[in-house]
Amino acid sequence: MIFLTFYKSTQVPLQILLVIAAVFISTLSGCAATTFETSGSAPRQALCESRGEAISALVLWGARWRADQKDVPLREAAARQGIEQFFAESGCYSRVRVLRDVGGRPALELSQEEVRQVALGEELPPSRVLTIVVRELGPVVKLLGSAALVEGGTEVVLDIKAQTLDEPAPVADFSVHWKNGGPGVIKGVATLADDMGSALQAALQPESQ
Repeated sequence: MIFLTFYKSTQVPLQILLVIAAVFISTLSGCAATTFETSGSAPRQALCESRGEAISALVLWGARWRADQKDVPLREAAARQGIEQFFAESGCYSRVRVLRDVGGRPALELSQEEVRQVALGEELPPSRVLTIVVRELGPVVKLLGSAALVEGGTEVVLDIKAQTLDEPAPVADFSVHWKNGGPGVIKGVATLADDMGSALQAALQPESQ
């Protein structure tokens, strides 16, 4: 409607006006891109099993949100769905058990010795123990100078530690920041579970095997 009114009140050729409109619309619609960064002691190779391996794993996870984090129950539910779905469907491990709580206690509160005892108590003691701390999971929006220039998307921030029962020192202890978005992109909460899975895929199995 804006472009139609502008066209009627000016002498600008319609073809040129249509080009301007197309550029304007494409700027608003935006183009999403994915970025992935790690820090800390990242693994030298994929933490998921490779072809020919059969790894059993115990995954302990929880969330440590910012003090001012909003919609915590929604984010917690999306995190749980994404984590459980990833380990159930990705084929990362041949056998895996995912726990948010152990004996009525948050899994993240367990000491190293308690984690070891939980692992040894499994029917098949795992050869790998992963601890996943969710720091951030949600949409982000930034204004770039004016309300007409928006940069948004969704992001996932995780702390991941991998250990074996034989070695006290972690195999890996690192943080990841996964983000999908860009200028003109606005995303809601519908993709958060899938975003969590994508972040785990990038962190644990960075290359398809």
